[in-house]
Amino acid sequence: MFEDLKSIYKNDPAARGLEALLYPGLHAIVFHRYIGHPLYKIRLRFLARMVSQFSRFLTGIEIHPGAKIGKGLFIDHGMGIVIGETAEIGDDCVMFHQVTLGGTGKHVGKRHPTIGDNVMLATAATLLGPIKVGNNVKVGAETFIINHDVPDNCTVVGAPGVIVRKDGEEVRIKLKKSKLAD
Repeated sequence: MFEDLKSIYKNDPAARGLEALLYPGLHAIVFHRYIGHPLYKIRLRFLARMVSQFSRFLTGIEIHPGAKIGKGLFIDHGMGIVIGETAEIGDDCVMFHQVTLGGTGKHVGKRHPTIGDNVMLATAATLLGPIKVGNNVKVGAETFIINHDVPDNCTVVGAPGVIVRKDGEEVRIKLKKSKLAD
């Protein structure tokens, strides 16, 4: 919890004093990390889903109890966020409202995105399918990525998503289809 709390102060200049304890993103992460996900891991799936639905009711943030979330996730203005069952999120990531880490309905097993470390997912970014997003990636607002991986150190924008920055240089590169997407 302390890593997640520290990430609020690191990423939000408006966070002062004990105010960060009131952030719904922190509440959703705490419900997930300390109640829902542990229940899911010991196969108490119904109870885990009850916790996630209660958390969703309180926060407007839906995190499936099966999702794996690294330390230091900062959810800013989290209303409308959806994180699917097989989604994985690395350390020190930032996520804004209306982000979806979802499935396409066409995959079995791993169905949701894997997000690397130090990734920023801007408002209303939609990532679908068993894709991999590398480390140090920025995904722009309203960007749509389906079944395509994103390499490290990129900025992706648009619908469909296009790499516009790689390793600090301006580029324009189409995303490559994920190996897991077939």
